[in-house]
Amino acid sequence: MGYNVAVMDCDYPQYSLHRMREQDLKTVMNNEHFKKAAHRQFSELNKKAYPIIQCKPNEALEKAQQLIAETPFPIEVILFDMPGTVNTAGILTLLAQMHHIFSPITADRVVIESTLSFTEVLSNIIAKNTKSTIKSVHLFWNQVDGREKSPLYKIYEQVIADLGLNLMQAYISDSKRFRKDGTENQRLVFRSTLMPADEKLMSACHLDDFIDELVQIIQ
Repeated sequence: MGYNVAVMDCDYPQYSLHRMREQDLKTVMNNEHFKKAAHRQFSELNKKAYPIIQCKPNEALEKAQQLIAETPFPIEVILFDMPGTVNTAGILTLLAQMHHIFSPITADRVVIESTLSFTEVLSNIIAKNTKSTIKSVHLFWNQVDGREKSPLYKIYEQVIADLGLNLMQAYISDSKRFRKDGTENQRLVFRSTLMPADEKLMSACHLDDFIDELVQIIQ
């Protein structure tokens, strides 16, 4: 796809993506296999690693605009990693300025009820707020147990449809194999902010299908 992307890590105070990038840098520098792979990757792409900017939600837009102004090439996609609660200062204002919102859900009653409630409220806010830039809100299944979704998912999907909410066709499977982050002597990588995910692992968890559908939505 070849997009120029940037990531705004707004998940205060965890900043998990920013911490992951720091760990990935250490791993690559201390592992000859990953060091060579990273050099080969960035040489072929003729690009540096995409930036991950640590920021609070109430300052994210300003920092994103600053990044765009200071970057010598056009940034085509900016991803905002949001905190898991709407009680964070500035989160609703920030959400209203997004173009597309993607929210993961799992087949857990408490989790899904909370997510559906928030998504329904957000959709109503969008409908009433003429200044909002949001074009779409999509839910997607995450950590799906097993190779296929169980009948329980059909029940939840009907509830989602009855609420008039969008649900992506693609979903992310759950497996301990997908927690490979390139540490120690591993040669397969799935979770990394520097290295591409192993193609077999990416296909096994349906991440490739998810990315294809996401790109279709935002284009």
